[in-house]
Amino acid sequence: MRLVRERCVWSQQITHRDLVPYLIEESHEVIDAVEAGSRAELQEELGDLLWQVLFHSAVAAQHPDDPFDIDDVARALTEKMVRRHPHVFADAVATTPEEVLVHWNAAKAAEKRERSSVLDGVPSGMPALARAQKVLGRAASVGVTAGEAPPVAASEAELGDALLALVAQARAEGWDAERALRERLRALEAEVRAAE
Repeated sequence: MRLVRERCVWSQQITHRDLVPYLIEESHEVIDAVEAGSRAELQEELGDLLWQVLFHSAVAAQHPDDPFDIDDVARALTEKMVRRHPHVFADAVATTPEEVLVHWNAAKAAEKRERSSVLDGVPSGMPALARAQKVLGRAASVGVTAGEAPPVAASEAELGDALLALVAQARAEGWDAERALRERLRALEAEVRAAE
């Protein structure tokens, strides 16, 4: 990566901001490979995603005031994973996945003390559907619900059919389904912040 950054005229000009579309695309390609079940494709796409991490780290290493490199990234990640796994690296006990989450969430809460809302840290750039699932979980943790909808599915496959039908309805009506969900999420987030 260092040689590419130093010797490729295109790579020399790239910024973190320039790399964002590639990071998003490569992340989605990893998801596609996982869902397709292709081990060879997954290996390739994980490599492409890793390249994005290496590229961002190389750009960061050239920051004039606050540089860091891939070694710093790896070191910080190692420290975080050790803190969040006291049942592996210390004397805490976790015999179920639920107990592991208790340790993980406690460590994360201690790391993120400056957060003033359960919504802090939910990326605003997430696709609306993924963001909705995340926000609903955070909202429930402070007792805010989005209201009960009629059951629309008895399985994940039926849920997919129901979601596709709703998008088809939005399309037929000339509505933007993604925007509709984003706007509803903003209202839910306001309810959560008021409840906090």
